[in-house]
Amino acid sequence: MTSDREWEWEWEWDDTLFLGTAAYYRRGRLPYAPGLADALADILELDGRGRLIDVGCGPGTIALGLVDLFGEVVGVDPDSGMIAEATREAAARGVSGRTRWVRARAEELPAGLGTFSVAAFAQSFHWMDRDLVAATVRDMLRPGGALVHISDLKTETRTVDGLPYPAVPYAALEELVSDCLGPVRRAGRGVLPHGTPGGEAAVFDRAGFTGPQRHVVPGGQALERTSDDVVAGVFSKSFSAPHLFGTRRDDFEEDVRRLLRAASPTGRFSERQPGTEIFVRRRPPRP
Repeated sequence: MTSDREWEWEWEWDDTLFLGTAAYYRRGRLPYAPGLADALADILELDGRGRLIDVGCGPGTIALGLVDLFGEVVGVDPDSGMIAEATREAAARGVSGRTRWVRARAEELPAGLGTFSVAAFAQSFHWMDRDLVAATVRDMLRPGGALVHISDLKTETRTVDGLPYPAVPYAALEELVSDCLGPVRRAGRGVLPHGTPGGEAAVFDRAGFTGPQRHVVPGGQALERTSDDVVAGVFSKSFSAPHLFGTRRDDFEEDVRRLLRAASPTGRFSERQPGTEIFVRRRPPRP
């Protein structure tokens, strides 16, 4: 068996990975658990000062959700559409003066951005040159600073029992994507026959972080989704980004909507809010 460090990832990053998804992201993706900001404020003893860097920030979902906990928030993402969406949303919330949005790959850090008290990765780290990025971000943190790895809780089972509408037919939607784009997961101009690598813990250990401390912010709240929300969710994913369908995009969307009408004639679906899992690691303080 090969170690995580010997993993050979055949896919290479390119700038079409999330091309065209930014407009769908905020509406289509399920939110993080509503207690996330309060939990991080308690765990990290945040007081409205300090600096946060959100690496792979997308349209600013995490960064904007935490903006009141820091003096400055910096979001970094290689996709121009994501940076534009984050910039617009920051302006709409009246927080442009406390946010900065930088179009760059994580591998291009530190990019003259300075030192931070907290660095966040929210379901983005697996797209990066992980050993390089972990070591670079460690050096961008002040001694004792925190690296926060955030994701949906993958180990829970969520049902719509007792809720008013049918569940989103995710398996059937994935089958539609596969029928249109092929059975191997797409990613930008390439494919991911073996998925993305795991073993983040070993990567962070090699970079010299201590920890982790694991925390779970509970979910389970009832959510109501429309067909438009579900369609946006499909087009927000890297493996079903709009550009991948080419001239078949409109036909694919109609197939999706036909499937959703059959699953729920009212055009409404029920879901449960996912829980959020947090792993906190630290740059060791100076001796």
